[in-house]
Amino acid sequence: MIIRMICALVFALGITLATGPWLIGQLRKLHFGTVIYELGPAHQQKQGTPVMGGLMMALSGVVCMLLLHAWPWSGIWDFGIGLLAVSLLSMAVGFADDWIKAVKKRHEGLTPWQKIAGQVLVAALFTLWCYFNPDIGSKVIVPFVHTEWDLGIFYIPVMMLAVIFYVNSTNLQDGLDGLLGTITVVTSGAWTMVILMMVFVLGAAEQVFAPAGIFTVAMMGACIGYLRFNRYPAKVFMGDTGSMLIGGMSIGVAMVTRQPLLLILIGFCPIMSSVSVIMQRYYYKLTHGKRIFLMSPVHHHFEKKGYTETQIVSMYAGITSVLSMIAVLSLLI
Repeated sequence: MIIRMICALVFALGITLATGPWLIGQLRKLHFGTVIYELGPAHQQKQGTPVMGGLMMALSGVVCMLLLHAWPWSGIWDFGIGLLAVSLLSMAVGFADDWIKAVKKRHEGLTPWQKIAGQVLVAALFTLWCYFNPDIGSKVIVPFVHTEWDLGIFYIPVMMLAVIFYVNSTNLQDGLDGLLGTITVVTSGAWTMVILMMVFVLGAAEQVFAPAGIFTVAMMGACIGYLRFNRYPAKVFMGDTGSMLIGGMSIGVAMVTRQPLLLILIGFCPIMSSVSVIMQRYYYKLTHGKRIFLMSPVHHHFEKKGYTETQIVSMYAGITSVLSMIAVLSLLI
């Protein structure tokens, strides 16, 4: 398992670095560029930067899973099938959104109802798959106390909301050069450690959890390679294609490991992006025009305060690293 995970890291990194320049060139030829929102921060210099860079990460994840998953697969309940499905289907919604933005030059992309309909369908399919999966079911693990919480039939609506919320949270987090990519390197590493500890310390079945470990490591390698092109100043953006892929992968791993509550720590920064938007919106309405933040999501607030993009990325990476270490250590308490 560990050897295959190391290979996944190397292969994913290599695939992303190799395909990145070609993909960026093709996106430029097709004029699939970013349309900057006029009311946002002063990012007009980024107008036209190629988008849909998330495709290189998707390619890495799929190839590594197909090459390094132990054969034969465990049928319909194989974790590899579930994780690829929720990640790629979430990505498909994001790809449609990016396509409309790039081709139609319409910043809004999909209408809110179109986007939520696609996300509800993906969330429902994956949640039902988890609910009926004999290795997952309706029980979730409560961190720090090592008890299980059986949600019963309520698992379905609660986890559906979790999928939709977290996928949209990662989408909101992708607002600065290198931000979501850097955070995903850290969070993927954290989920990898969680899986390894569950297998080698807590005695979970290696054959069952190995596909999840391969996928998290592959995404970590893919994001490291992607940052070669997305670090400030970015040559390409992952777009909704990549951010929703990452969101689907993250919530998918949390659910198949039965550790969705750990996402509060590991995914704290993306979650706070959504929370800051919700707080800003309702406070604005209640106070008739007053604001909590200079701009939401909150990373734009820090921009308005004078922080550079690289400073914000470093701050978010540090916060995510500390909280991820706490999450991993919770398995030993």
